[in-house]
Amino acid sequence: MDVQENIINRVAESGLISFDLAELHPTGERFFYDIKDNLFHGLMLREKDFREFVKEHNWESYSGKHIAIGCSADAIVPTWAYMLLANKMAPFAETVVFGTLEVLETVLFDRKLSQLDLEKYRDQRVVIKGCGEIPIPASAYIELTVKLSHVAKSIMYGEPCSTVPIFKRK
Repeated sequence: MDVQENIINRVAESGLISFDLAELHPTGERFFYDIKDNLFHGLMLREKDFREFVKEHNWESYSGKHIAIGCSADAIVPTWAYMLLANKMAPFAETVVFGTLEVLETVLFDRKLSQLDLEKYRDQRVVIKGCGEIPIPASAYIELTVKLSHVAKSIMYGEPCSTVPIFKRK
């Protein structure tokens, strides 16, 4: 008996649009510049020493990198010190932000998400892909959800074959 089975791909026929935030992941090395290394005895910043460091340091070593500037020590660092670092890194680095590496990732994804053309998602059923190889900050999922909520018919999270409903326009 010859039984021919027709396999139907219901996911393909569902009309779902899959959105993978990993595709927006900016390439490039991330680096945390910890100003604690410039503190005198790990406690305070001495302006004369710091200005000498700024003058002599090889800022080209930050070329093409995404930089987060912060301080891991419990010290009071004047804002102008961060500003001097940013000014010297800016001509070389791809990105310079104040904060942790987590803040840096948030900023990088926010910038990419702000450039999205949302019209192609208007009145569409969108699945925001969940797990993947590249770690995506929760802030990116939240920002994307907020943006899509204005245009999409529905938003789900996960994989097209197994989703968690997030939003459905009434």
